[in-house]
Amino acid sequence: MARFTSMEHLRFLLFDVHHIEELFTHAHFAHLDAEQAWMIIESAKQLAEQEMFPYFKEMDEAPAKYDGKGGVITHPQLKTIIRKAAEQHWIGGSALFEHRGLQLPEMIFSTGHHLFQAANNGIEGYIGLSSGAAGLITSFGSAEQIATYVPNIFEGRWQGTMALTEPQAGSSLSDITSTATPTDKGYYKVKGQKIFISGGQHEACENFIHLTLARIDGAPAGVKGISLFIIPKFRPEADGSLIYNDVYCAGDFQKMGQRGYSTTHLSFGDNDDCRGFLVGEPHKGLTYMFHMMNGARISVGQSAASVAMAAYQASLQYAMERPQGRLANEKDPSKPPTLIINHADVQRMLLTQKSIAEGALSLGMECNRLYDLTHATTGEEKEKYFLLLEILTPIVKTYSSEQGSRSAALAIQILGGYGFTTDFPVQQHYRDLKIMSLYEGTTGIQSLDLLGRKVTMQQGRVLELLQEAIQDTIIKAATYPALASYSIILEAELTRMGSVLQHLGQFAVKGEIDRYLADASVFMEMVGYIVIGWQWLKQAFAASKKLAEKDFSSNSAIFYQSKIHTMEFFFHYELPHTLACEKTLFNTSQLTHIKDYDMFA
Repeated sequence: MARFTSMEHLRFLLFDVHHIEELFTHAHFAHLDAEQAWMIIESAKQLAEQEMFPYFKEMDEAPAKYDGKGGVITHPQLKTIIRKAAEQHWIGGSALFEHRGLQLPEMIFSTGHHLFQAANNGIEGYIGLSSGAAGLITSFGSAEQIATYVPNIFEGRWQGTMALTEPQAGSSLSDITSTATPTDKGYYKVKGQKIFISGGQHEACENFIHLTLARIDGAPAGVKGISLFIIPKFRPEADGSLIYNDVYCAGDFQKMGQRGYSTTHLSFGDNDDCRGFLVGEPHKGLTYMFHMMNGARISVGQSAASVAMAAYQASLQYAMERPQGRLANEKDPSKPPTLIINHADVQRMLLTQKSIAEGALSLGMECNRLYDLTHATTGEEKEKYFLLLEILTPIVKTYSSEQGSRSAALAIQILGGYGFTTDFPVQQHYRDLKIMSLYEGTTGIQSLDLLGRKVTMQQGRVLELLQEAIQDTIIKAATYPALASYSIILEAELTRMGSVLQHLGQFAVKGEIDRYLADASVFMEMVGYIVIGWQWLKQAFAASKKLAEKDFSSNSAIFYQSKIHTMEFFFHYELPHTLACEKTLFNTSQLTHIKDYDMFA
């Protein structure tokens, strides 16, 4: 069985870096312990190996396809995967006991999903979407809505989706035009079109629960007039029967990657009989939907890191098996070729992949830890964790997807011509990963969110909390002589970020908001490197502690030494990219404010 992730690294992150056992001291998670946590994760690995990974290539070669009759044909294995995942609580496992969940920490639940994402990224989304949809309903739906929809979603019989995007609006949700007309019977009549609906109306599930944004007649313009509705494909009646709810699948989208994952175009109310059921209060739909979207953004970031990890594992295996060429100082042509892993440039590419994938996975786990703590704590402590999660969410989504794509491209490079062929998996990893920079808001949107909202949130308090968290790691790491110089480097990066923000802030003060935000994506790139540098210093500190204690009960000395080595590589090869970002951000020429379009000719 090919290796698609590192269980050793996952254990290291969970127990040595992010200390999952601390969660079990809180009442909310006190029903679990470290041994149980790892057993649950190992069960996910078994499911991934037996039911998902063997169909990775097959699902790409036989993609989900529109049947011409309002449905999507998927791989026969998909139904089995969804049912088995449901049986093992990988849809509802993180839900509260009162909702028939296992109340698992997200650190455990998402680690299980990482294994699915790395094994077969094109299908894990079906499971993750249903989990997120059920979570939104349990958070904001009525008791009747929870009882009607959630158990069926948790059983894997009904699929949950997010229906946001419209053909004319794209990511601009303020411009959606789908309408909801009130009736005196407790439901709304919905009309509209939605596109790019992941997991939409395939044959592996019996029903589909579309969480849909629409405007109630007379609602105010913009985002303040958007409401959220539950729209089932088949609406359940009082007698338990299901009646078609006028939700038609008008087609699917054939994609460059994630080809086993259905992506559909839905039409609501063509026959004036599409009934939508309001979730919560009118005009608060976007607020509710962001509950699911923020979780999805972290999941997308983790998914990108997971695919990057799978590509890294594949290229590492190839590099350790493929003999080619000789080292420069070997002049004897009669000597056998060396393995390509012995070439310095191949090692550079492998270490780049490793530093990106393992760093991004650590950031994803940091976010999951913060999410868990927002549920396990109260008061000011809860608020602190929530705000830290707010600022890290766009970063984990963006860094993992953008740099993960670069990492997968390096995997292709390591395999050379073979990497470009379908004989090896890395080209599929590359294709599957590209969509991650588009899901749940493009890189540009995430960057505007970071610089335009999160950096300025609560008069800069949120940014201060992030800086304090990084500073805490710097202080701890500096206690080890081998890490002291790297602590100084990371502290200098915080100073760099502060200088850039001071420079950009002058435009915001003068009301030049377009100028302030013009290079938000460059700022995001810079902050991404700094935050991953923080995660690598955290890992190096944990590894140094293990080496000092000579505690090799979980991993070998060479394992911990490899973490420190990869941290050093990241600081010398990746972190210096912030200098280029800084130079661009300080540039006074407004080169992206062109009004004469002929300049692009």
